[in-house]
Amino acid sequence: MAYPDLRSFLTDLGDDLLHVREEFDPKFEIAAVLRSLPADAPAALFENVRGYPGARVAGNLFGGRRRVARAFGTTEEHLAQTWLDNKQRAIAPVGAKSAPVQQVVHRAPDEVLPLLPVLTHHEKDGAPFITTGVVLCTDPVTGRRGMGIHRMMIKGGNRLGILLANPPLSQFHANAEAKGEALDVAIALGLEPATLLASVVRSGPLGPDKMAVAGGLRGDPVELVRALTVNVEVPARAEIVIEGRILPGVREPEGPFGENTGYYFSNVSPVVEVTAVTHRDNFIYPGLCPWSGDVDTLLSLAAGTELLGQLQTMVAGVVDLDLTGGTAGFAAAIAVRNCPRHEVRRLIMLALNLDKRLKTVTVVDDDVDIRDPREVAWAMATRYLPERDTVIIGGAEGYVIDPSSAGTSTGSKAGFVATRGAGPEFDRIALPAAALAKAQALLATLRN
Repeated sequence: MAYPDLRSFLTDLGDDLLHVREEFDPKFEIAAVLRSLPADAPAALFENVRGYPGARVAGNLFGGRRRVARAFGTTEEHLAQTWLDNKQRAIAPVGAKSAPVQQVVHRAPDEVLPLLPVLTHHEKDGAPFITTGVVLCTDPVTGRRGMGIHRMMIKGGNRLGILLANPPLSQFHANAEAKGEALDVAIALGLEPATLLASVVRSGPLGPDKMAVAGGLRGDPVELVRALTVNVEVPARAEIVIEGRILPGVREPEGPFGENTGYYFSNVSPVVEVTAVTHRDNFIYPGLCPWSGDVDTLLSLAAGTELLGQLQTMVAGVVDLDLTGGTAGFAAAIAVRNCPRHEVRRLIMLALNLDKRLKTVTVVDDDVDIRDPREVAWAMATRYLPERDTVIIGGAEGYVIDPSSAGTSTGSKAGFVATRGAGPEFDRIALPAAALAKAQALLATLRN
C-alpha cells in the first residue's frame, strides 16, 4: 500500500511501534535509547521531548528489513525484487491541493534549534546534527531537480553547515558557485519510507527524477507544493521543511560528527542560510543514529539492491547481494550460482568499480546465507585460499569519510573468492527434510 505520509505509516505499525511517554532530552538521551534497542526491536516514538512541547521524535524506523517490507507491501524475501520492479515504474509528482507541512510557518528565524529537536548523537559531536534531511534543489544550469540526504550541523543562529560529498547536489552547488549565485534549497524532514529511500537512489545525471522514482516505489505520485521563500518544490505531506540558500564561496568548519563509519569526521563545508522553517501541527522529527541498523537497512536496500540489479545484467549467476552491516556500505557479500571462478573474479572487479564506496567484496555460493555473518565467515574459512582467491586493486578512488584513506584521494580495494570446489570434500552436513520439518513444528508450538 502507498502511505501518504510518515504519520500513516507509524499508525499502521500498531504493536511494532513503541510509544515512549517518559520525558527524554534530544541531547544524547534519545540517541542513547535508539542505540540501545536490539536488532528486532519496534520503531520508537518519543512523545515527551524535553524543551519541545507538542513535538515528537520517531526513530528506529528502518531498524530491520521487516518494516521496510511492510512499507512496500511485500515480504522480506521479495523485498529486493519488489524494489527493483517498482523503481522501473516511475510516476511523476503532482501538485498538491493542500500543504499540511505549511500549517505552521516561521519566516526568517533568528535561531533554528529552538524550533526543532535536532538530536545530539555522540559525546564528541560538535553540535546537534540533522541526519535524515532530504535536501531538494534545482540545477541552475539544466533546471533538473535533485534530492539526496546530506548531514547538516546546527551552527547557531540561522546557519547550517552541510556536507556535500555526493552528486548531484555537490555538482548543482558547484554550478551555482561558478555563476556567483546562492543555491536555493529545501530540506524535507519526516517523509514516508518510499520517498526517503528514493532520495538515496543513485540515478545518475541522465537518470529519472528521484521524485518520480519515489512515486514508482510508492505506487502513487508524490504531492508537491512550492516552498514559501525559495524556488523549490517540497513534499506537501512532509513533517518539516527548512528553506534556505547555500551561500556561494563560503566554507566553514563543520564537525566533528560521529559518522556511519563509527568514527568522528570533520570537514570544511558549505553553509546554508535558513530563510524559513515550516512544519505540521504536533510535528514528528525523524531521528536516525549513524552507524546503526537504520543506516544498514537504508544502504542495503537503496544502494545494495541497485548494485545487485546492475550486476545481474552483466554476470550470469548472480543471485543476491548484501552490504555488510556496520561498514557504511564499504563491504559487501555476493551470492552466486554455477558461476566459474574466472567469472567470479570479473564480478568482483565490476562491483568494486561500479560503487566507489565499496572497498571489499566477498563472493560465496548461494548455499551460504549472505546476511548471516557466521555463514560468510565459514565460507571464507573453508573455501577461500588467500594466495589463489584474492583480488587486489590499487590506486582506486577513496571515499571522503573513510578514515583509512584520510588525507588522500586514493585508496585500495580487495575481493575474496569464497566459492566451493567440485569435490566431495565440499558436501555440507545436513539433516533429512522430514526431521527438520518435525523440529520446526515443535519449535513453533513452543513459541505459541
